[in-house]
Amino acid sequence: MKISKHINYKEATKSITAKRNGIDNTPGKTQVSNMRRIAGKVFEPLREAMGSIPIGVSSFFRSIELNRKIGGSANSQHCKGEAMDIDADIYGGVTNAEIFHWLRKNAIFDQLIWEFGTDQEPDWVHVSRVEKSNRGEVLVSYRGADNKAHYKYYKA
Repeated sequence: MKISKHINYKEATKSITAKRNGIDNTPGKTQVSNMRRIAGKVFEPLREAMGSIPIGVSSFFRSIELNRKIGGSANSQHCKGEAMDIDADIYGGVTNAEIFHWLRKNAIFDQLIWEFGTDQEPDWVHVSRVEKSNRGEVLVSYRGADNKAHYKYYKA
């Protein structure tokens, strides 16, 4: 089954942590519908704009149990199929910073997060999209003195 032209179901639900721990990471119909929306409205236009080069998806759907296991946010949009983590490092050819800036300028999204990394390059890019009333929130994540993830608003 395909989620979009360039994302298949296996890629969208794959998790080594789920496999190792016997966690079911199967989305329901609503989550698959949400996954198709973000893939079609955000990922595919990004990929086309970048010259159709392969762009890696490091995390897409996460079951609630899997999300808990990895220490994800209790209200993670990944659990609803509304968020994906994109990582250019998987294939190369484009940078995570290029992906972030293209999405910020061209996509309709709920949240866009420059995930960790440096001021020049995030480690990966988190993007989410909901059916209605997308906030267009742009954030940067960083590790605080407590070694936990913290967020601040992105300043262009």
